[in-house]
Amino acid sequence: MLDNNQLLRFTTAGSVDDGKSTLIGRLLYDSKSIFEDQIAAIENTSKKKGHDGVDLALFTDGLKDEREQGITIDVAYRYFTTPKRKFIIADTPGHIQYTRNMVTGASTANVATILIDARHGVIEQTKRHAFIASLLQIPHIIVCVNKMDLVDFSEEVFNKIVAEFEEISSKMLVTDVRFIPMSALLGDNVVNRSKNMSWYQGAPMLHTLETMHISSDINKVDARFPVQTVIRPQNETHRDYRGYAGRVASGIFRPGDEVTVMPSGFTSKIKTIDLYDSELEEAHAPMSVSITLEDDIDISRGDMIVRSNNKPEAVQDIEVMLCWLNNTSAKPRAKYTIKHTSNDQKAMIKEVVYKIDISTLDRVTDNKELNMNDISKVKIRTTKPLMIDSYRENRTTGSIILVDDATNETVAAGMIV
Repeated sequence: MLDNNQLLRFTTAGSVDDGKSTLIGRLLYDSKSIFEDQIAAIENTSKKKGHDGVDLALFTDGLKDEREQGITIDVAYRYFTTPKRKFIIADTPGHIQYTRNMVTGASTANVATILIDARHGVIEQTKRHAFIASLLQIPHIIVCVNKMDLVDFSEEVFNKIVAEFEEISSKMLVTDVRFIPMSALLGDNVVNRSKNMSWYQGAPMLHTLETMHISSDINKVDARFPVQTVIRPQNETHRDYRGYAGRVASGIFRPGDEVTVMPSGFTSKIKTIDLYDSELEEAHAPMSVSITLEDDIDISRGDMIVRSNNKPEAVQDIEVMLCWLNNTSAKPRAKYTIKHTSNDQKAMIKEVVYKIDISTLDRVTDNKELNMNDISKVKIRTTKPLMIDSYRENRTTGSIILVDDATNETVAAGMIV
């Protein structure tokens, strides 16, 4: 039996009209995870739009523009529970211009479900989404070959798509890929096993999600505590209190641990770990706590408290796999604000090492211009040191975003190599 409280986060990705919203609607509808008043409202809207039955996509497309255009624009989060597991779904857009939303929705996922239209097979957006899932170190990918009813539930078509996807996945860091033929519109192999595809011997999608082993993506070895603010209460009871508040990024902290404050390098021991009005014997990720030290050290927002025998790198030159998210191209040697944990610094893209050709997944070195949706390896220089780990070792201290100072827009997200 699985732990009833075990939470699985999964994201949907795929090209336009591959049926992502319909799939999630079918998943919620057939698993009886929708309230009656919601069903009544969607049935009413479906009738107004001239549909014979229930338009399942409306269960996730919540924005007015989405309902009017019949497309997904924003990331829609839905929550549901079965007797075996709790789920959070991120339904992401399929349009190329909304790829940045896919990056957002997939950044915390345990599983990526990639939809493929059985009529079209593997296309460029399929490769882009698979590559992003690989970059984000999502451990499990479920390839949902949808709209099998439009190809007469052909096993030959399904096997051809499996072979195409396996060819591209062999070039990525993906360890677990599963394939399910389905029709989200009709409900085949979503919650219930399909009677139209007896040749498929695997489990339907919901059973696969319920029984999939999910390991924690939190690094429990490297203790990292980015400081968000300094707490100095102005009252008689806590007149001498100086606490450093933040969220434990990884690892475990305990009173008495020898710690180093970075980037200054000063050392001390943890005096107390406080949560509201109580003291804790230990703090682990992702708890938000206040830490006091035995010595009075100058610490401010952006500093990081770490174990003295296990320090991250403090560097100003970093290599990053960058997803460019903005409509405006990257400006040569332009200044950006880099956000890393609680540390904000000015930064500059020194060099574009290479870009990824999504159609072939080859490296391109003769084109150094960064445009929207480009994925590339870049070298970034910061004005002050950042305390970093590689993204592979630590998702929190291994990720960054870039913000354009002129517009205050997030222009890129990156994974430290």
